[in-house]
Amino acid sequence: MAVIAPFRGVRYNPEKISALEEVLTPPYDVIDEKAGAAFLKKNPHNMIQLDLRNTGQKTREGSRRYVEAHERFDDWQDDEILVRDTTPALYLYFIDYLHPSGRKMTRKGLVSLVGLADFSEGIVKPHEETFSGVIQDRLELMDECGAQFSKVFSLYSDPEQEIIALLEKAREPEPLARAKDPDGNVHTLWRVSDPATLARVTRLFADKSLYIADGHHRYTTALACRERARARNRDLAADSPYNFIMMYLCACEDPGLSVLPTHRLLHLPGKLSADKAVSMLEPSFTVEELTGGSREWLVDALQMRMDELALDSGLVALGMYHAGEDRGFLLQAKPEAMNSKIIAGRDQVLQGLDVVVLSDILLQGIFELSHEKCVQDHLITYFSDTNKALDAAVKESVKESDSTPLLFLLNPTRISQVTDVADKGEIMPHKSTYFYPKILTGLLINKLSDGSKKE
Repeated sequence: MAVIAPFRGVRYNPEKISALEEVLTPPYDVIDEKAGAAFLKKNPHNMIQLDLRNTGQKTREGSRRYVEAHERFDDWQDDEILVRDTTPALYLYFIDYLHPSGRKMTRKGLVSLVGLADFSEGIVKPHEETFSGVIQDRLELMDECGAQFSKVFSLYSDPEQEIIALLEKAREPEPLARAKDPDGNVHTLWRVSDPATLARVTRLFADKSLYIADGHHRYTTALACRERARARNRDLAADSPYNFIMMYLCACEDPGLSVLPTHRLLHLPGKLSADKAVSMLEPSFTVEELTGGSREWLVDALQMRMDELALDSGLVALGMYHAGEDRGFLLQAKPEAMNSKIIAGRDQVLQGLDVVVLSDILLQGIFELSHEKCVQDHLITYFSDTNKALDAAVKESVKESDSTPLLFLLNPTRISQVTDVADKGEIMPHKSTYFYPKILTGLLINKLSDGSKKE
């Protein structure tokens, strides 16, 4: 079902840019203002000059920020800072990284073009909601520059790892690029242009579905950009670049594929003691307090118990840390809570998710905090790093404030849960998954148009 195609990638010229670490960035949506300024200081040709941060400002067609990005894109190509491959290719993209558990791992994927398909067609499947404000910003940038600067991260099923094995066998001896990200993970890119291999890989993808892991807004933006192109040209050719999107594809069965948990630091309005919180939770949760060590030990012990319970029983287990009193609690939803009206209406594939139990039963049902209120009042901060989450909770607890910081620990969402939810056409709560490491922006760019805005 999926249409895979090689392409002529645009990339940094190694003769002009010797240190790729100075110009590559993580995806735009994880770059805050401070990090953005730091990237600019590294190198004037940093990708943040093209794949602009989403500032949250109201966008409008023809905004100078998009025009300026287009002009820079043209200039960098004219100056051969960026060069385009002459032959269409697929690109192997491996990441050697250190998992937070301490294990050394390698995630193996490929970068290709993928034919755009509406979600209703069941070829490319989402699992997260998108927001129109973000899409509008990305649409103006993509349409103005005639390029896709960052990749969508998607999954496919290949139990035998046949696709990656074929590409590894046919890849060029020397990598096109190698760079470290800010976490010290090593990203390596190889080109594969052998026609027989490309044709074989294309055929192998023909009966597969693709599951968006990261980049729902980027994919939806490409759909909107295609509609604009069709409006300008009713006879848009089937092989037009506007009918494709650049994707990083990784097999669900790849042993190097990691999903980290996304913990929630709740800034609960008002003052709430740990005992009062427990009394509110007990009608819906079995609550067990853990004691006996430092706060770091306590949080680690909670996560170990959560993992054990999830593996042994398959039941949802959450951790709650009250930073103000340095107390930690293990939470398991009671059957009556799982059968309550607030969650019983959810599809079964959603009921087994930690994030759904947390958002539906605990946040909405017990604390009466809707998702809209949490977003509007900035009540939740998200962390994939437990130590950073704990540090933030402790610092918040010593501030003079009329709120109570409660850190909720979650187990990572499993790959099978992502695909099951997508197959059912359901949507997970915001920030349900954190695929680690993030793919880098700037290793490859996909041109949609050869048009130039230069005079």
